[in-house]
Order: sequence, then C-alpha cells, then structure tokens
Amino acid sequence: MAQADVVNIAGQKVGTVELSESVFNVEPNEDLMFRYVNMQLSGRRAGLASAKTRSEVRGGGRKPWAQKHTGRARVGSTRSPLWRHGGVIHGPKPKDWSMKLTKKMKKVALRSALSLRLKEGNLIVLDDLKFDRPKTKQLREVLNNLGLDKTQKTLFVLPWQKDEYQNVRLSGKNIYGVKVIIADNPGNKAVNSKENIDGLNVYDIVNHEKLVITADLVRKIEEVLGR
Repeated sequence: MAQADVVNIAGQKVGTVELSESVFNVEPNEDLMFRYVNMQLSGRRAGLASAKTRSEVRGGGRKPWAQKHTGRARVGSTRSPLWRHGGVIHGPKPKDWSMKLTKKMKKVALRSALSLRLKEGNLIVLDDLKFDRPKTKQLREVLNNLGLDKTQKTLFVLPWQKDEYQNVRLSGKNIYGVKVIIADNPGNKAVNSKENIDGLNVYDIVNHEKLVITADLVRKIEEVLGR
C-alpha cells in the first residue's frame, strides 16, 4: 500500500498516512479525465446567444415593390436575410451545453487525477489547516513553509464546510495561483448546505500543479471513491 508523509502547517513531518491502492495508485485514464473536464467546462457555458430569424425581425410585412415589370429582383420582404437589417440564417439560439457522465465514470476520472498527482510527487497531505479569521498573510506563510513556489499553481482541498475552513478559503482569494475549495458538508442537509461548496473535481486538480489535502479528507475520499 502506498504511503505519504503527513506534515503540519510549519512544514514539519508529523507522521505518515497509508493511501488506498484502488484510489491513489491506479493507472490514469486520460480519456475519462478529458470527458470529466469537458463536462465541467461545458456546464459553465451560459448558452444565451440568440439571433433573430426573418420571422422575428421587426417590420418587413409589406412587399417592397411589385413582383414583375420593375427591372429589379423579386423581393417579398425587406427583412430577408439578404438585406441589411434582415434576419439571420442559421444563427445561434439559446442552448443547453451541459453534459452528463455516469457515477462510475466520474469516480474513475477522480481516481485517475489523484493517482497522477501522487505519481508526480505533487500530492501533499496536511494534518489540518484551520484559521480563526481570514488572513492572506497567514496562508502565504503556510505556502512558504511547505516549500511551494509562487510560480506553481496550488490547490488546497479542505474536508468540511466549517467556519475555520471557510476562513482559509477566503484567505486564498487574494493569492495568485492559489485556490482553496471545500469538499463536503458534515452531514448537514439544510436547504443552503451546498453554499460555498465546490466539491473535489478533476478540473481543479489537473489545472493546478500542486494538490494539498488534509488527512481527514484522505479517509473521506477513500470512503467515497473506494466503493
């Protein structure tokens, strides 16, 4: 079974954690990773572009001139697509660009992304990361202690929606190349329980060179993806 060092926010090793072979040490499936990312990016498209056809453009009800004996081409409406201010042929219309993947495909894609970061040596496991209040300087110190270069895009994934973790999330908003996401809620089924929850996803993992997760989250990931 694969192992990873567990470090604290000072960058000191405080232990090790065993990583499930079926989650963190699989052969990356690039095809499913691409499909997952494509699904995420497609879902972000608004699909609101719209152009008017000749039936939707205002005016053009009256025939401009007689059909024959004028020496000009036959025209039925001034809103013909051939005319200025006319309708548009095959123009864009509102469209739903969202795509879907099965749960099994999503799990395989996530396992692939996590395994890829582990094989690259770009997976860092923290014992925990909590702030009493949002403070950018404090998160910058954590980055320095972990030896993370400013040129490396870093993704922090925190386990639960709690104030201490939310403060870390807010602290990372002003640091270029750093993103902090929250993976889940601690069993809270309230109406607004999904507010500010990004969830562990393939796009954020592959879009950042370094992946930093907490030891508690490792167990949660294995519990969900190991099924």
